[in-house]
Amino acid sequence: MPIKKYKPYTPSRRFMTGLTYEELTTSTPHKALTNSIQRHAGRNSAGRISVRHQGAGHKKLYRQIDFKLNKFDIPATVETVEYDPYRTSFIALVCYADGERRYVLAHASVKVGDVMITSNTAKPIPGNRMEIGLIPTGLMVYNVEMIVGQGAIAVRAAGACALVLSQEGEYTQLKMSSGEIRLIHKKCSATVGTVSNSDWNQVTIGKAGRSRWMGKRPTVLGSSMNPVDHPHGGGEGHQSVGQRKGPKTPWGRLARGVKTRSRKTTDRWILRTRAGKLQG
Repeated sequence: MPIKKYKPYTPSRRFMTGLTYEELTTSTPHKALTNSIQRHAGRNSAGRISVRHQGAGHKKLYRQIDFKLNKFDIPATVETVEYDPYRTSFIALVCYADGERRYVLAHASVKVGDVMITSNTAKPIPGNRMEIGLIPTGLMVYNVEMIVGQGAIAVRAAGACALVLSQEGEYTQLKMSSGEIRLIHKKCSATVGTVSNSDWNQVTIGKAGRSRWMGKRPTVLGSSMNPVDHPHGGGEGHQSVGQRKGPKTPWGRLARGVKTRSRKTTDRWILRTRAGKLQG
């Protein structure tokens, strides 16, 4: 999808870019598959900020996306391709042969009238879903399950895809978008293709106000704060972090280059980390 530029009639417009959204076919969502979500601007139940840099932004309506895709052997026809304010990719409204409508993640080449199906006997073409053990080596997949029957939890962002490397015993080797190579059980499902809207990260925001429309509040350097607010704060002039144990988070934990992964129970499924290191 092309990136559009704006006429620089103000300084902020000079470098601002945006998406053309030419793939979208409607701007009105299917009402039965939407609901509102109360937003809390990063506050917890006590009213204190627990997640920084969140707040305000344009009103958004949540679209209920089907990530389980558990209507087996029933073909579905794409009716519309739509924008979703809660995710980076586009979504497609599909109508199954039995009349039920659901929202699914749209793949890169989706068009109105395309037919998708979840079936182990389906052809491995973009949009079709099947067990990952039945997908030929070398194809790209998205909407990947990690646990059989759980539903898609990985490879869902705009432009994301995973490469099927090989089939070994009960498991499939999958190279994720991050470069990580991991084992997925062959009974887990995946959709053939690549997620739509691959150009979303090429957009230049252009001005602070546009970030505020998106619900992003300003970020302040810790070194610009007072010592009471951040471990890096205080000092005369612009001082370096200057701590023997390295940079820290606002709550005093080590940051920058320190490993934070703690899910050691899943390490056995990772053959190569995203940094390219082999797992022992």
